[in-house]
Amino acid sequence: MKFNNKIDLESEEQLLLRCQNIEGLSIGQLAHKLKIRIPINPLQRKGFIGSAVELALGTTAKNKASPDFCSLGIELKTLPINHLGKPAESTFVTSIPLLTIQQETWESSQCFSKLKRVLWLTVEGDKSIEFSHRRIGKAILWSPSIIDEEILKKDWTEFVLMISTGKLAEISASLGEYLQIRPKAANGKSLCYGYDETGSKVLTMPRGFYLRASFTGKLLS
Repeated sequence: MKFNNKIDLESEEQLLLRCQNIEGLSIGQLAHKLKIRIPINPLQRKGFIGSAVELALGTTAKNKASPDFCSLGIELKTLPINHLGKPAESTFVTSIPLLTIQQETWESSQCFSKLKRVLWLTVEGDKSIEFSHRRIGKAILWSPSIIDEEILKKDWTEFVLMISTGKLAEISASLGEYLQIRPKAANGKSLCYGYDETGSKVLTMPRGFYLRASFTGKLLS
């Protein structure tokens, strides 16, 4: 099998055909076809599956602010699932510009841009399965319903208010119905600037928007 991913995609149907070409492959098989090596160190495998799938499908977004398939306006998200067929973890959406996010609206936000049209690609995430043997599953093209978007917008708006009023310390992963905010950093030494309650800049952990596993689980059902 050769991946014909050098040609720009012209339709969602073409994208789904590319997904069918890798459906059922193990991570090891996919890596072999792409002629890339799976890192031996488990700590270095974070993000490997997503990068391999991007390479196989031919994503075009060099600027991470744009959806992965620019011409189609589609974002790619790999979705690890457990032995029960449910999401194994929450899904990263986008990093949060803590100093400037108050200048955005929901409609102009990077978060909304990443969620308007999503290609979900399931992959086995059960840790009892050897990493190279985990298989790629079906692809699902999805857009939020009117109700979904209302709830996502509500979560986003409430989080932005907290961020812009210096209440970062009060934000925990328990807040938000569909969206949640969690630290997004390689390690505890990775810091960025945010605002405290007095409006002064302070060093803090970078944050990102994530979709709850309970929400992505509904997409699978």
